[in-house]
Amino acid sequence: MAIPSYERIMLPLLNLCEDQQIHKMSALQEELADFFGLTDDERNERLPGGQRKFSSRFYWAGYYLRRALLLHSPERGYLQITSRGLKLLEERPDVIDSKLLRRYPEFVRFKFPTKTEASIHEMDEEDGTRTDTPIEILEATYLELRQSLVEELLEQTGTRSPGFFERLVIDVLLAMGYGGSREDAGEALGTSGDGGLDGLIKEDRLGLDVLYIQAKRWSDPVGRPVVQGFAGSLDGVGTRKGVLITTSRFTSDAIEYVNRIDKRIILIDGRELAELMIDYGVGVTDVAVYTIRRIDQDYFDED
Repeated sequence: MAIPSYERIMLPLLNLCEDQQIHKMSALQEELADFFGLTDDERNERLPGGQRKFSSRFYWAGYYLRRALLLHSPERGYLQITSRGLKLLEERPDVIDSKLLRRYPEFVRFKFPTKTEASIHEMDEEDGTRTDTPIEILEATYLELRQSLVEELLEQTGTRSPGFFERLVIDVLLAMGYGGSREDAGEALGTSGDGGLDGLIKEDRLGLDVLYIQAKRWSDPVGRPVVQGFAGSLDGVGTRKGVLITTSRFTSDAIEYVNRIDKRIILIDGRELAELMIDYGVGVTDVAVYTIRRIDQDYFDED
C-alpha cells in the first residue's frame, strides 16, 4: 500500500499509546509500519532531501500530537499519552487530522500564530489544509521551482550562439573541477564546425588523465551513429573515457549502445546540462537561501 500521510498515522499512534506506558519512538515507528503493511522498499523510500518518507511522516504525526498536548515526551526518544489524549480516544474518533486538532488552543497558537480566530474558522469551512508534512511541502515547492528553472535554461541555451555555448560548456566543466584552469580548458577544447566543440580536457587538476569531450548544440535527437562515431574517436586521441554533451536528447538506441561497450562514455543531454548548471552555479544566481535547522539533542543532554 502507499505510505500513509502523517494525518493517517496520528490515530493509530495515539491508540498504541493508550496503555499509558512510556513507549520508545523507534519501536512505535516499527509497529506502525507493520500496522500499515509497509514493504521494505516503502519503509526505506526517501524524500528528495534524503530523509526516509515514512520516518519523516511518523515524526510529524507525533510532533503535532505533542503540540496539541495529546502526547508528551517524558524523555528523549520516548512518547507517552496524556489525560487529554485518553479523553480524545474515549470519543472513538474515526480519524485525527489537523482540523480536529484545532479544537485545542495550544495547537492553534503553534500552527497559526498570526491568524485570527475568524480566519481559522474560514479555513475550517473551506477545508483547505494539506496533508503533506512541512518538509514535504518545502521540498515539493523547491522541486517545482527547480524544474521551472531547468526549462528556462534549456530555452536560453538553445538560442545562444555557438561561441556562447562553447564558453558555457567550459564553465560547467571548470565548475565541476575539470580542466585545471580556464586557459588549460580553452586550449584543450576547440570548435568542431558543426555548432559544437570537441577536444581533450584534464580529468583532474594535475592532468594525470584526460577526457575526450564533444558537445553538440543541436535541436534534433542524437542517435547511435553519432555516439558510435564518438566512441571510435576515443582511440584516435589516446583515451578510453569521454563525455558527449548535447542541448537536445539522446535516442534510446544511443543510450543502449553506450551501456554495452567497454569504453567509459558519459552522455549528458540538455536537461542534465541544465541540472549541472544549477548544481554548480553556472548561469544562475541565488535569489534566497533558506537553512532548515533542527534541535541538536546532544547539546541539551546534561549527562
